[in-house]
Amino acid sequence: MTHLLALDQGTSSSRSIVFDGEGRIVAMAQRELTQHYPQAGWVEHDPLEIWQTQLATAREALHKAGLQARDLAAIGITNQRETTLLWERATGRPLHRAIVWQDRRAEPTCAALREAGHAELVARKTGLVIDAYFSGTKLKWLLDQVPGARERAARGELAFGTVDAWLVWQLTGGRVHATDVSNASRTMLFDVRRNQWDDELLALLDIPRGLLPDVHPSAHRYAETDAALLGAPVTIGGIAGDQQSALFGQACFSPGLAKNTYGTGCFLLMHTGERFQPSQHGLVATSAAQCSATPEYAFEGSVFIGGAVVQWLRDGLKAISASSEIEALAASVPDAGGVVLVPAFTGLGAPYWHAQPGGAIVGLTRGSTVAHVARAALESIAFQSAALLQAMELDAKAAGSAPVTELRVDGGACVNNLLMQFQADLLGLPVVRPQVIETTALGAAYLAGLAVGVWPDRETLARQWRAERRFEPQMPRDEAAERMARWERAVRQTMAA
Repeated sequence: MTHLLALDQGTSSSRSIVFDGEGRIVAMAQRELTQHYPQAGWVEHDPLEIWQTQLATAREALHKAGLQARDLAAIGITNQRETTLLWERATGRPLHRAIVWQDRRAEPTCAALREAGHAELVARKTGLVIDAYFSGTKLKWLLDQVPGARERAARGELAFGTVDAWLVWQLTGGRVHATDVSNASRTMLFDVRRNQWDDELLALLDIPRGLLPDVHPSAHRYAETDAALLGAPVTIGGIAGDQQSALFGQACFSPGLAKNTYGTGCFLLMHTGERFQPSQHGLVATSAAQCSATPEYAFEGSVFIGGAVVQWLRDGLKAISASSEIEALAASVPDAGGVVLVPAFTGLGAPYWHAQPGGAIVGLTRGSTVAHVARAALESIAFQSAALLQAMELDAKAAGSAPVTELRVDGGACVNNLLMQFQADLLGLPVVRPQVIETTALGAAYLAGLAVGVWPDRETLARQWRAERRFEPQMPRDEAAERMARWERAVRQTMAA
């Protein structure tokens, strides 16, 4: 048995992918996930829809592959991180919709924590900045706002989890409440140096320890699924948050190797080895996917609105009817014509950490067309990612880590050649697209396969990684610097508005 099933539960959809022992895709299934926006800055998902779509795609992918559950070596899970769920232990009933990672409702709590001087404590223990992005303040909001939740939590009746823990709970019929270090590291409740939930951080947010899942390495035999779900029990052998999973799927196992995932947001991670050092330049230090009890770390920068800006062009402006049309529209003009779009629809992530929602389009003239706006939208993804890498290189230099020599890319938008070339031009580095761009799911499959012995070690996986295309920088460095300066000016204007 060398086939692996990766459950890839993302922000916009639930997907399942079957991989063979060479890391090749055998079959895939996907279902869109409903987005709920109760008010400005709030984003929610239905926990039961998350589970039902994920189970449906798992069954569909197995059927497409012509396999049965007994043919699988293991299941790996990767998930949208920071998205926060709270449910009843006795029934598995959610107490509220899941609060999605993009949600900003906990910002008042974060502002109070920052004003009280807790930022240094949080950075020292978790590597994170205090921000509504992370799960801990979302959980505090649920306990404070859902009637009776805090009292029930104190009695041990409730369970908290990120999406991975919710899926494990459902897959095991409530027998197992567990997560991995990469997801735990995103809660603002976890000491990443000791790989343990931290009592001081729990007290800071008034979170009862009894709510929390057990934490294990990312490659680990977590449990077996209930036989009735897929037709036979299958070992859950790997769990990692989507971005750490993509770093693993890109075979970035050693310091200095970096990847950027172009999804709903953009997530740039660089492996930094076994040494923990908080960022000094607006990034976060986070736990990388781990195959043992030995901690491993990465610097990370998160762009809140990446590919989602294309969805906005489609659904908000009605500029395109399908996301796939963006490249042709943007390529119909030679450049953005001086237009710069700052998509701060839910605030700005690293390295800016500007909480106030509100985007801007600057540089419009009578000659500006929808094509110029479309090109500026695409370029905004690359600009934000370039700002992340610039900050990351400063942190890496301070930590004595190896410099980045190329950027490995994945995610849905990495198929856009115009975007990838512009990214290479801004960075002055090769941008490398792998043969298998579904590296988030691949990373989960790799972790599960290592746990059950499909592959003996990470070196074997590194030899499997193959590039599909390299985008070499072509823009003169002075022009790239001027483009970045124009972007930074637009960001400052947006933040000052």
